[in-house]
Amino acid sequence: MKLMKTTLFASALALAAGSAFAQGIDDPTRTAYYEAFKDKTVAYVPVAMGFDLTEGWAAGIRSALEPLGVKIDVRDPNWSTDAGAQAITSLIAEKPDVIVVHNPDVQSYARLLKKAEEAGIYVVQVNMKSSYPTDAFIGVDYVGLGEQIANKLVDKCSPKNGGNGKIAINQGVLTAAASAYQMQGIENVLKDHPDMQLVSNQAADWDATKARNITATVLQQHPDLCGIVGFWDVMDMGTAAAIKESGKDVYLLTQGGGNQSACDGLENGTFSEVAVYFVPGQARDISDMIKQMLQLKPEPGSMKTTLFTQLDFLTKDNMKPGSCWTLPNG
Repeated sequence: MKLMKTTLFASALALAAGSAFAQGIDDPTRTAYYEAFKDKTVAYVPVAMGFDLTEGWAAGIRSALEPLGVKIDVRDPNWSTDAGAQAITSLIAEKPDVIVVHNPDVQSYARLLKKAEEAGIYVVQVNMKSSYPTDAFIGVDYVGLGEQIANKLVDKCSPKNGGNGKIAINQGVLTAAASAYQMQGIENVLKDHPDMQLVSNQAADWDATKARNITATVLQQHPDLCGIVGFWDVMDMGTAAAIKESGKDVYLLTQGGGNQSACDGLENGTFSEVAVYFVPGQARDISDMIKQMLQLKPEPGSMKTTLFTQLDFLTKDNMKPGSCWTLPNG
């Protein structure tokens, strides 16, 4: 009899539970999740708007955070470091919840970013670091990228592999993390390959016209150049134009955020190879990091998180649908 009563009681509980699930139950974490983002503001300070990287990050952040009720406030310095510093100074007084910053170089914003964290603002750096490490950095391991690029040039141009060893580099701004850290990686590899000749290493300052003029001069001086590394595919449209005008067969290895123009450049022979840090993935990582901060609420400045971006080296032979991206309309 006791066993029968226990069985009947268990059956009754099971029926009650089944009835509850059939009617649906509320997610106990859902309310707190949406409350964490209500009336929050994320300020975004790129080096400039109007090109693939910064527009892509902005679009990704907006699509991830605005539906949650987060306000996105874009402050465009338009390539002016002074204007960018002024924007960050104003934001420190206004106290948004998060500042996302794309540093023009390693030093200019360092003190301001520290000041922002001390004022209680989370700071996320994207793709180019300041010398001051903030709550989070999402972007390229440029030392590692430099090492990978140098090894590819050794494979392509080393006398041991049938080349003549002659290579050139078109950097961006010399004090930018993308240039300074990447050069360290390249030097790490080339010091072990004395048969490689770096015949030119110049700054094109992210400018396609400068890159074109530099490359034209280098090719006049070294018409047997084997390979050129450029530090941004938009800038290296100028590098590619100079190579085409020279009529020389030079291996052009560039890099960028994986915009469709990169795949188009591989398809039509403008570029030989592109190292891609996929911008939509970076935007997702930035947004996820912000979501975590706003939910966990650590003290600003207490986190020092790095999320290095996975790299893909694309060629005409290995790219496929989805290897590159385009900005959404509107």
